[in-house]
Amino acid sequence: MKNTVFVLILAIAISLGSCTSKKESPKNPPIVEESTPLKIDHTLTTENTHNKFSSTIKPVITVASGAVIEAYTKEASDGQVSPNSTISALDSLDFEPIHPLTGPVYVENAQPGDVLKVTLHKITLGDWGWNAILPGFGFLSETLNVKYLKLYELGENRRTVTFKDGMELELNPFPGVMGVAPDTTELLNTIPPRANGGNMDDPNMSEGTVLYFPVFVEGGLFSIGDGHAVQGLGEVCGTAIECPLRIVYEIELIKGKTLSEPQYETAEYYATTGFAPTIDEAAKKATLFMINYLKNEHGLTTEEAYALCSLAGDLQIAEVVDLPNMLVTMHMPKSVLKAN
Repeated sequence: MKNTVFVLILAIAISLGSCTSKKESPKNPPIVEESTPLKIDHTLTTENTHNKFSSTIKPVITVASGAVIEAYTKEASDGQVSPNSTISALDSLDFEPIHPLTGPVYVENAQPGDVLKVTLHKITLGDWGWNAILPGFGFLSETLNVKYLKLYELGENRRTVTFKDGMELELNPFPGVMGVAPDTTELLNTIPPRANGGNMDDPNMSEGTVLYFPVFVEGGLFSIGDGHAVQGLGEVCGTAIECPLRIVYEIELIKGKTLSEPQYETAEYYATTGFAPTIDEAAKKATLFMINYLKNEHGLTTEEAYALCSLAGDLQIAEVVDLPNMLVTMHMPKSVLKAN
């Protein structure tokens, strides 16, 4: 009888445990749950690419605010590294074709001073990727003169990759480059991030994230690319696992909201960005932008906002290799802001 009671209690406990257990949530759960599949309005292929930022680059498509776009992106080397490459491929790697971007997308009625809201609804991995250390490039390029290449098998259903025996990396795909056209006719290379966005290389900007970009030219001219399968904050060796991606994003026009640099949010926090030649300068900019956000959107005084940044804000170094600019972000938990 005692054995029967014990078995019954154990079965109930297991049943209750299975009912209350939670599935592991994605790194950036969506801000708004999607009850029905998204209807894709436009598809852009890898034939619709460029690799500079300029107001003179003609858009490949014109869309209305609220359009959902399916964009296929190339890996960062634009074919200079392939699934069959050996380390010798790095000897002839040319930076000129780096960062093929899918776009630009012209948004109807977007004018300088407006904001483009970009929601990353779905990000799907391509079949393969690569990670490299390039001589003369990377955070420690003056200290470590080394060369390295590792290829990875990826795919739509891949969740982890093996870095080395016993060392597994959880994948978190995201586009390293997203941005609008700057107000210049000069063809700017994509390596450094700027006020228009660009090569931000922030792994927090993954599926489920909503980004806000200041508009500098008519139509905004938004582009996206530089797929990363996984990357740590800092991207210290200069590359992530570089890979092709399929990205489904929604682009919306916001009138009457002005930004100096991109900002973004997830279900858990709001973030400001700061771009500058030094970490110190970038951190100060990110903090000042967060203070302004808290004042404008949540009614805090300057003193209150500054104090809250110290008590609840988190500064993060997103990238340190895309010279001349580094990127620091400040995250403010939404749990702190719920009352407003």
